Amino acid sequence: MADKFDPYREALVVENTTEWPEDTDLDPYRRVQLEALLHESPEQADHLEYVRTHTGFCRHIVVSEDDLERISS
Repeated sequence: MADKFDPYREALVVENTTEWPEDTDLDPYRRVQLEALLHESPEQADHLEYVRTHTGFCRHIVVSEDDLERISS
């Protein structure tokens, strides 16, 4: 279930993960670039989750087609 952007949790993020659609065929270098762009502005992600860890939170973004269009332009 997606969470809303939370500035408090953002301050405690110690890890990032990104889940790509299975049909996404990108060069690994380009994928890393796009992941960095997604995590630079998590408040704009369509599907954002905060997963509790022992030391803080993991920001998990599930990439949507809208996300890809937004960051690719």
